Amino acid sequence: MNKWQQLEHKYYMPTFKRIPVTLIKGRGARVWDDNGREYLDFTAGGAVNSLGHCHPSVIEAVAQQVKTLIHASNSYYTVPQIKLAELLVQNSCLDKVFFCNSGAEATEGAVKLARRYGHLQLGGAYEVITTTGSFHGRTLAMVSASGQPKFQKPYIPLPSGFVNVEYNNIEVIEEAINKKTCAVMLEPIQGEGGVNLPDDNYLKTVSELCRQRGILLILDEIQTGIGRTGSLFAYEHYGIEPDIITLAKGLASGIPIGAFLAKERASVFTAGEHGSTFGGNPVACAAGYATLKFIIDNDITGNARVMGQHLVAGLEGLKQKYKFITDVRGLGLLQAIEFSNNIAQSLMRTCLENGLLINKLKDNALRFMPPLIINKAEVNEALGILDKALSGIKSQE
Repeated sequence: MNKWQQLEHKYYMPTFKRIPVTLIKGRGARVWDDNGREYLDFTAGGAVNSLGHCHPSVIEAVAQQVKTLIHASNSYYTVPQIKLAELLVQNSCLDKVFFCNSGAEATEGAVKLARRYGHLQLGGAYEVITTTGSFHGRTLAMVSASGQPKFQKPYIPLPSGFVNVEYNNIEVIEEAINKKTCAVMLEPIQGEGGVNLPDDNYLKTVSELCRQRGILLILDEIQTGIGRTGSLFAYEHYGIEPDIITLAKGLASGIPIGAFLAKERASVFTAGEHGSTFGGNPVACAAGYATLKFIIDNDITGNARVMGQHLVAGLEGLKQKYKFITDVRGLGLLQAIEFSNNIAQSLMRTCLENGLLINKLKDNALRFMPPLIINKAEVNEALGILDKALSGIKSQE
């Protein structure tokens, strides 16, 4: 344990299971620790660094903005906020935007908006239906909304107003809708829950059901949005138009930001009904605009789609080679592999020792979410390191 890690143990609340590496620099798809060791980063800060680390476009945008205006109250108009709002609306099916500071704030805001809609349009309806395996953030309300008891048990009693039903099951959603229901909230692909993909018609059927019942469909695109799946938003893969979406992780290349977007009919907030001191901060919005503009102008979603296919092909090849790999699943550059035994921690550590950062999704699964600008050589390099780590597991059997 080096001096920085010792200081962290002394001063920081032990809320994270840290990997014993202190990162000090990043460029593109690579990072370096305080000993000068280089790593290929297939975590991208938790699906955050869309354009890799320290992308020149983002550096320039942030540098210019901090020299111009760092912060102003939302009592005033600011140009970066307006430009980013316009770019998001012009490239989505939604009509209005609100900016906040994180994914949890975005989902909180989306639920508040849905409840306000329920009060105004649905006779006071306030309940939101969510599903098992979902993850919507770590505020008390979003812990209650998430369908993972392990996150809920330490904080009981939890806020009410959420009805959790089985994932990927239309019938249970239909049965759960009643006069108190204002919305259904889903992740297009469950990220933290296991990179779980829905059946082909699941989201479309839920969307039609919400429309028939007059309630809102909220899609949590915190992890899947901004090109991660090979389209700008994951809802595009499924041929639907949600009433509200939430964004955060990939939107500003690591500068803290969150957002929720709504259709005109669902955009029911009026002055004073929601707000944020730092939400829509000029620096965060300048980073968001630079990130999103580069992704759109340079077809980075296309690269995510093609490199995702190349990554899947490589992972499927490893699945054929190592029979203890039981599944490869995902979309674009959000992928997971699952094992028949609990070897994920060991594999993650071995990959780390060989210069690759990957994410332990579960005890028996790994997740891959590299920067969207990743190239074929870097994908091949990662697959080679993983192959070497897997061969070590096989030799121990």
